[in-house]
Amino acid sequence: MSKSNSGPAPAADSMTQRTHRGRQALALLVIVSSIIIFFAALIQIGAGSYEMNWRQAVDALTDPQVWGQPSLLLRLFLGENLAESLGYSEPIGIPTTTLIVWTVRLPRVLIGLMVGINLAFSGSIFQAITRNEMASPYLLGVSSGAGLMILLVLVIFPALGVHLPLIAMAGGLAAFITVYAIAWNHGTSPVRLVLAGVIVGAITGALQSSLFFFARDITVVQNAMAWTTGSLTGVGWEQVRMIAPWTIVCIVLSFSGARYLDVLLLGDPTAKALGMSVERTRFLLAGTAILSAASAVSVAGLVGFVGLIVPHIVRSLVGSPHQRMLAGCLFAGPALLISADTTSRLILSPIQIPVGIVTGVLGGGFFLYLMRRKQEFGRL
Repeated sequence: MSKSNSGPAPAADSMTQRTHRGRQALALLVIVSSIIIFFAALIQIGAGSYEMNWRQAVDALTDPQVWGQPSLLLRLFLGENLAESLGYSEPIGIPTTTLIVWTVRLPRVLIGLMVGINLAFSGSIFQAITRNEMASPYLLGVSSGAGLMILLVLVIFPALGVHLPLIAMAGGLAAFITVYAIAWNHGTSPVRLVLAGVIVGAITGALQSSLFFFARDITVVQNAMAWTTGSLTGVGWEQVRMIAPWTIVCIVLSFSGARYLDVLLLGDPTAKALGMSVERTRFLLAGTAILSAASAVSVAGLVGFVGLIVPHIVRSLVGSPHQRMLAGCLFAGPALLISADTTSRLILSPIQIPVGIVTGVLGGGFFLYLMRRKQEFGRL
């Protein structure tokens, strides 16, 4: 009897130990990421043509003249028109330092936080449904499709600018449906999805380049070029209001689908044997990833590599269970993007380079290192 029961017990103990180590690693990741976010945000808020030290930045963020005026907060979070329709009056004057922090610099930090979350979640989902560490919104053509639609708006149909998130989502969805149709052959496979994504991404990228020839204003061309590189320059509360609702929806949907992502990692035959409708589940989870990527693209442009780097780092630290992975991405994504945006602002100050250049350099170097160190890199 003792021999027959000796096998499962060590295996159960080993699994418990791995779970405990994963939770400890997640707690450490959350703490470190939160510290990075805090200090990077503080540097962001204090840096600029109107310089202020960290104490002035904290004082501006906690200014009672802001927190004591519900009308001002509602105008920021809901927009002036909606606040006025609710009967809130014009707020009284506030100090210049506080005004700059709350109307210019804080929105950029909030956008960086939400874009980091969305790209990290999107990359995590795409890597799971394709079982490929190299999968991302860009590799599967989703970001390129969203980007093509946004460039159409910026260059040809500027009047539709107020609907950018929905337009970006439509473009990302159309691109993924195209990828799915190309990859379909009595079902799909991770390899076929990735190859189809590369094809669609190449075509939409070429169409994006061709749109520059239709722009008559050099300012439009410059803005479009900065956008295709990925930038948080010039964002404000309008962009915060655009992306915030979709970010909340994506977080809820992603955590709700975490256990399905874990099953998909076991492979299609195993998932089917467990009673899962693989194609429908994969498509619905892809819809969540598309929503995440498109909402990020609509306000920040094509910020590359975040959806690749963050899931890989988090997975290597906390393990593959997606409840832990998504929790880690919720903090690691913003930490990476806000710190990269801080670097992009300060490295050549007063010139601000697009944050996509910084993430591209970091991402390229990181994955070159992984490819040299890990022989089977690319498979989950």
